[in-house]
Amino acid sequence: MSQPASKAINQTRLIEHLPYELDRGIARRASIGLIVLATDYTIEHEWRQVFAALDGVALYQSRIHNENLVTPETLRAMEPRIVECTRVITPDTPLDVVAYGCTSASMAIGEEQVFANIRLAKPGVKCTTPITAAFAAFDAFKAHRIGVLTPYSADVNRIVSDYIGARGYQVPVFGSFNSDRDTVVARITPQSIEQGVRELLKHAEVDAIFVSCTSVRLMQACAELEKSLGIPLTSSNHAMAWHALRLAGLDDKLGQYGSLYDLPIADENRGE
Repeated sequence: MSQPASKAINQTRLIEHLPYELDRGIARRASIGLIVLATDYTIEHEWRQVFAALDGVALYQSRIHNENLVTPETLRAMEPRIVECTRVITPDTPLDVVAYGCTSASMAIGEEQVFANIRLAKPGVKCTTPITAAFAAFDAFKAHRIGVLTPYSADVNRIVSDYIGARGYQVPVFGSFNSDRDTVVARITPQSIEQGVRELLKHAEVDAIFVSCTSVRLMQACAELEKSLGIPLTSSNHAMAWHALRLAGLDDKLGQYGSLYDLPIADENRGE
């Protein structure tokens, strides 16, 4: 190999064309993109807990403008912004999976429309949303009767309940903190989430519990709470991180985050 060229410029020795080697980079196993709401204070923190345990798996994020006030109208208003928010994630470089981080907007807009917008920027990429991932989690749990806990206002809760029911799952009990502000939801304590889940279980028998909203904090407490309750448990962030990893072809078992993270994805959920 030839020696690096060097020359003097203003008394500084400049050494150019130094030799180097390439490896596969930090995304040697998988490259995952995440679209985060501008008002979300939680999802990045919870996802990093999981991704920190996975060597060779890279997480790249962008943020999408949204209103702090959560209504069906403000949720649907995000739809035309999804394309550009996907495009700025590692431009001109493929991703294995892109995840859109809003549960209620995924239902208000519709999963397929979210996917279509993502693929305008990243053709052929595998996609997920929190509700897409929740359905995959229910199937992995073999759960049909789902208890749902949300922070949403009544009009958003109707969208959630109808959407889940339309997919063939039963929702025998549905609880809500009835807040319409993301900045408030991000501060709901894990203890309040636990109390809410326990309240649901007093009123109906269910196969699993789903805690909706990416602003809700559950990741760190999920495994212990599951053991205490004796029932499968997941949330928007919890399910979507698992689903993104499984869609990327990773089968790592991370049971410290709950029983879902020891399960494979069901065959019918592999092609989102």
